[in-house]
Amino acid sequence: MKTTNLGEAEGLPTTEWSEVEAQLADLLTHDDPRSPNRSTFWLTTLNVDGSPHVTSVGALWLAGSCWFQTGERTRKAKNVARDPRCSISVATKGFDVMVAGEARRVTDPKVVAEIAALWAKSGWPAQPDDSGTGITAPFNAPTLGPPPWFVYEVKPRTATAVGTAEETPGSTRWRF
Repeated sequence: MKTTNLGEAEGLPTTEWSEVEAQLADLLTHDDPRSPNRSTFWLTTLNVDGSPHVTSVGALWLAGSCWFQTGERTRKAKNVARDPRCSISVATKGFDVMVAGEARRVTDPKVVAEIAALWAKSGWPAQPDDSGTGITAPFNAPTLGPPPWFVYEVKPRTATAVGTAEETPGSTRWRF
């Protein structure tokens, strides 16, 4: 991993990736999805003409990757099927974080079940569908279409975090 201190000229410290990753993981256990103060993940994909498509998305951080779900007929699903490059942004308690990489649809039933269980534990009652390669739940965003919804993994190629609290000053970029 290559680390670049983007705030060095201002005398700001380099942020450790482990500190950012801990806050990303903490969202899963300490962020109430029903709260108006919850963290929102924002997914940016590329439209056919190269322009960005930005939308909020149900997502979580686990094992060094960002995981999101969507319906197969959504623009984001069509965009990543055509061009998997994307970025996901979220604000944690101490950092504004952006992770860029390539989205990959996950079809391994064991992994889909693990991710669905984490969403269920956090308050959204997701579970694997009958095929095991998608998820279903009693509700989801109406724009996603009917279930099954599919799980995608984004392993970071690069990430940037900007400190947003006095105890987390700095701006750092990582290349993985």
